[in-house]
Amino acid sequence: MFQLNNKKAIVTGGGSGIGKAVCLLFGKAGAHVFVADLNKQAAEETVAAIKAAGGNATGMPVNVTDQQEVIAAYTAAGNIDILVNSAGVSHIGKVETTSAEDFDKVFNVNVKGVYNSLYAAIPLMKQNGGGVILNLASIASSVGIPDRFAYSMSKGAVLAMTLSTAKDYIKDHIRCNCISPARVHTPFVDGFLAKNYPGREAEMFEKLSQTQPIGRMAEPGEIAALILYLCSDEASFITGCDYPIDGGFIRLNN
Repeated sequence: MFQLNNKKAIVTGGGSGIGKAVCLLFGKAGAHVFVADLNKQAAEETVAAIKAAGGNATGMPVNVTDQQEVIAAYTAAGNIDILVNSAGVSHIGKVETTSAEDFDKVFNVNVKGVYNSLYAAIPLMKQNGGGVILNLASIASSVGIPDRFAYSMSKGAVLAMTLSTAKDYIKDHIRCNCISPARVHTPFVDGFLAKNYPGREAEMFEKLSQTQPIGRMAEPGEIAALILYLCSDEASFITGCDYPIDGGFIRLNN
């Protein structure tokens, strides 16, 4: 079950964090993985790890905010069966502490980046007779998170784009879903703690972990496992859905 043999999959943000975990798991499941990332070195490191495990992968250095660059990269990849939009940036701040520059940066990567990716991939999927799209939304798409104004805006847009895409292309045999993780232990979290809480990293890590009712953060591999299922043929009856993977955050935090 959950094999992706003979499938071509593009994973944006595949050089680190959740995206990297998805790439590694897709490689094990038999997909030819195109590791799309702004950081060429990080993408190549993921490619090397996939190949070392016996998988098939190609680096795809690309800036998701540049539509023509995305179109060129995706077209060169050929027939695309699976697209995972994992590339994203975070931001700390409420509306009055969010500068226009920061707002635009979050929008360009998290919203326009997903739009550009969809714009480039969907025609290829239509030519191929169908495909699967998985977008990374967030618990911030559904509930209020303190000091995450711009980030929440962007992930709300991802959820809306997911539903619209699923509706528009269901007759083209293109499925589109999204998942909404709570906090995930990625290098971003470690970097954030080191920058903002030097000397208190362990204390703040535990505090952030306890915001999930389950008492810990998710591991990237746990997120990747849900994504693998939703992109596999076993999930062929699922489209237009958002899946919280949040340790009980949305429903049990009361």
